[in-house]
Amino acid sequence: MKHAIRVSCTRRNLKVVRDFVSEFLAVHHLSELLINQIVLAVDEVVANLIIHGNGEDESQFLDIRLSVRETTFCIEIEDENLTSYSPTSYQEPDLQEYVRIGKKGGVGMMLVNRIMDQVEFTTTGTHNLCRLCKKLA
Repeated sequence: MKHAIRVSCTRRNLKVVRDFVSEFLAVHHLSELLINQIVLAVDEVVANLIIHGNGEDESQFLDIRLSVRETTFCIEIEDENLTSYSPTSYQEPDLQEYVRIGKKGGVGMMLVNRIMDQVEFTTTGTHNLCRLCKKLA
């Protein structure tokens, strides 16, 4: 099974990435719930990188690699871009306030941080790397 893909930065490729991750995880005999949680977290980060990090520029690409070492699943998502997407200053929203004012959106990274055990964003020059990891057992 292929453990790496390259996709252009268009929303149309979100399904490609979701399917890629789901198929990879399926062979590891995980619960459907755990697979869906990981796919949700990956989808949120990839969507943010496509939309916010690369402005949906189809000439830009994301390189995605999957691995399982011992009992930990990791995904690395890389791009080359002058404007990096890095939610390092992200603060979890007040969900009660969001509900009160009827705000939609803005909770994706909160979900990612709650689902995944490790969330890292690093940038060196124009090279951006996002690494997400989840213990499977």
